[in-house]
Amino acid sequence: MRGEKRILTLASALPVLLAAGAVLLLAPASAARGSVVWTSPTPADNTHIAVKRGATLEVKLAASTSNAGVLSIDPVLGLPRGATVSTYQDKGRVQSIFSWRPTEVGDYTLRFVASAGAESTRPRTYLIHVKPNIRFPQSHLLTDNKVAHWADVLRRTIVRAQPRMTARAVTTLHLLTPDATQNLVLVLGEVDLSPTEAWYRIRLAILPNNSTGWVPKAALGDLVAVDTHLYIDRARFTLVLKRNGVTVFSSLIGVGRSVWPTPRGEFYVRERLTRFKSPMYGPIAFGTSARSNTLTDWPGGGVIGIHGTNQPELLPGSISHGCIRMHNADIVKLARLMKIGTPLTIR
Repeated sequence: MRGEKRILTLASALPVLLAAGAVLLLAPASAARGSVVWTSPTPADNTHIAVKRGATLEVKLAASTSNAGVLSIDPVLGLPRGATVSTYQDKGRVQSIFSWRPTEVGDYTLRFVASAGAESTRPRTYLIHVKPNIRFPQSHLLTDNKVAHWADVLRRTIVRAQPRMTARAVTTLHLLTPDATQNLVLVLGEVDLSPTEAWYRIRLAILPNNSTGWVPKAALGDLVAVDTHLYIDRARFTLVLKRNGVTVFSSLIGVGRSVWPTPRGEFYVRERLTRFKSPMYGPIAFGTSARSNTLTDWPGGGVIGIHGTNQPELLPGSISHGCIRMHNADIVKLARLMKIGTPLTIR
């Protein structure tokens, strides 16, 4: 049996599973030196064993001898922290049980030798892989005040009120925005229901403002991290961009009039637009996920944008239909510092 390798896990049909963990009962006896031999149920040399962190692993080893000396089974490399070996002897036969409840994930090597006097077996080596003990569901926060994550929409997808296919439909995500740009969403968090099923909680560009919903993880592309956050203060007519919580840009702005107010809440920068036919938008505009609560019949449902202006003399103040207006030079500076997917807070 020397040289034979077997790959085992606790879920394998080969080990005998006990309620407390796993007991490995595998190989017949192998050749040995002298009169000391390994016997069943000693696992084969170089056996790979996988166990979850916190579970109890038991490995049975046995040997026999025709000598009259005391027979023992001993670890060669020492034992991992918390591991024990219990030994039982009976007329030329010895059986040991290695027992361990690992607390740290990683790879470990065990080696044992059976001996009686000057005679001994060849060592048996076991490679133990301790896996994380993951319990489902697992929840992960992906967006906060300093770091956020966004992702492209990969396919037309129904957004659900809860992370399950049978939950109420909230809206439908499309590949493109109303401006025909790639649609993207701010990803607030993730819940893993099982090793193969995960959902993202996303911020939605719909009314009512501040709406969120759930989509399968497979419906979105890879996550992209952004470290910027944009803040709009409607009362002070200010815009502030922070990176990792530190202010890197600020300017005076115009906001919506009282009859067409700029909505309050949590949003994100959804798209970047240029090449306008009208000079009223300035050189650059950003579309956001915010929607006007009053101009719902406008194209795209009254998208709240951040853009330049051809009337800089009106700034700052309440001057717009809800959009954020900036001096053209200021929005060009902002565009150099702020990427799409940036979270937006309007107070």
